[in-house]
Amino acid sequence: MNDLPRRPGPTTRLRVSEHDDGRTRRREDRVVTEEPMEIRLRWPGHPGQRVWTTMRTPGHDFELATGWAFHEGWIGASAPSRVAYCTDADLRAEQEFNVVTVDLTSPPDRAPAPPPTALSAGSSACGVCGSDTIDALERTIAASRGEAYAGPDLDAEVVRSLPDRLRAEQPLFDRTGGTHAAALVDLAGGVQAVREDVGRHNAVDKVAGTRLLAGQGPNAAALVVSGRAGFELVQKAAVSGVGALVAVGAPTSLAVELARRCGLALWGFTSAERSVRYA
Repeated sequence: MNDLPRRPGPTTRLRVSEHDDGRTRRREDRVVTEEPMEIRLRWPGHPGQRVWTTMRTPGHDFELATGWAFHEGWIGASAPSRVAYCTDADLRAEQEFNVVTVDLTSPPDRAPAPPPTALSAGSSACGVCGSDTIDALERTIAASRGEAYAGPDLDAEVVRSLPDRLRAEQPLFDRTGGTHAAALVDLAGGVQAVREDVGRHNAVDKVAGTRLLAGQGPNAAALVVSGRAGFELVQKAAVSGVGALVAVGAPTSLAVELARRCGLALWGFTSAERSVRYA
């Protein structure tokens, strides 16, 4: 009998009852997996400290932790010294793949805030919780921002092509219909990296983390997201140094204001037929 813990997969298989036009049939279905992941920070002379818990789709966990730490300003635009699953003796077997520790090369400039006391507090992964003014948001970005994209603006025709390009790279959505996606693209609209997750903020963290762990900066021509553009996604895009944030859905007023103040091009309601530029 194998007692080793089983790493959770991105989808979960189950039996469902489908009702259609007066008929009922039992069949197998797949839903996207949603499990908590705890992120810990550790640096020389300091044990690991829990700083965030988020609900995520298992897979690319190290990328998620790295991207989150980067967007929060805990690491610069380079890979941390080490990212690993936690092996504390007090962890239950089912927790082994749900706790990730990011090792910093040196003590941080500021002490980590007390972690959320409930999983719901981390479900949004907003990145700037506690900042209640646009000035505070802008200061957070300025302190954390990596090298900014220095190329020309995306052509509007390329912008309109991006949702279809993103949609073509979403196998988890094809299987479950339950994930968001984020992609980094070049000036011609070529997809450089794409990640999916049940949380749209997590997808953005993952796509930045994959570039950082590959030794590349996330400062692409654009970040494309499958949902709306809230201020927290503008914050992550600005920290990453991308030239534009392209959203399939609507922006919020704070997102528009923050994008304009950060010099970030912001597109919303993007489809093959049209897109609206807000900043």
